[in-house]
Amino acid sequence: MRQVRPKKFLGQHFLTDLGIAKDIADTIDACPTLPVLEVGPGMGVLTQFLLQKERSLKVVELDRESIAYLHANFPTLEGNIIEGDFLKMDLQQVFGGQPFVLTGNYPYNISSQIFFKMLDNKNLIPCCTGMIQKEVAERMAAGPGSKTYGILSVLMQAWYSVEYLFTVHEHVFNPPPKVKSAVIRMTRNDTQELGCDETLFKQVVKTTFNQRRKTLRNSIKPIVGPDCPLLTDELFNRRPEQLSVAEFISLTNRVKEYVNPEN
Repeated sequence: MRQVRPKKFLGQHFLTDLGIAKDIADTIDACPTLPVLEVGPGMGVLTQFLLQKERSLKVVELDRESIAYLHANFPTLEGNIIEGDFLKMDLQQVFGGQPFVLTGNYPYNISSQIFFKMLDNKNLIPCCTGMIQKEVAERMAAGPGSKTYGILSVLMQAWYSVEYLFTVHEHVFNPPPKVKSAVIRMTRNDTQELGCDETLFKQVVKTTFNQRRKTLRNSIKPIVGPDCPLLTDELFNRRPEQLSVAEFISLTNRVKEYVNPEN
């Protein structure tokens, strides 16, 4: 069977380097025994090494041409190829409610959406690995004070330990992307409850970082109003990139009683 044609509208960039594919597959070894769900297997360059792990493996693929290729070339996947959109899946149904490892060479155009869905299912996904755009990986792993520290950093690190594992260059893909890629691993931390209103926490993080050049005193006003007594506190002289996850949790608790009724 002929190879699958990469489709731009699906953000497909097929990895061609088998050594890198094996290295990505090996990232799941830090989360032993759990079943694995691979997102966007394409022609199975990563899948072939995941199958060697002798774990329960399912793959989810939206591209019909790739699905046909997988059926023709990976008979051992029979019954474990999910035809559909990962973003629309009920992840509770994948392994009967059992926790699993999420991995893949993720489509760059929806990678952030994939990770936000992972956050919504964090109790099902104790470990997530895979390859994404280098810039996104850097944001996810960045610490306070870094220029790349932002919304994704805080929301991910509230629940996961994020490891930037290695960089992947453009020439090992077909077609080559215009950006470098990176392989990451995220492992659930010990946090079971944030200790604050989680919806408000997300709002505080997103609102302040959407005006990241402003001090908290100015960026938080849409949530608490312009005359909030809290704004005189010295904390609000700082900018959002200077706050740790723990400080954002503390900030959320402090602003909760002053939330603007319009929010």
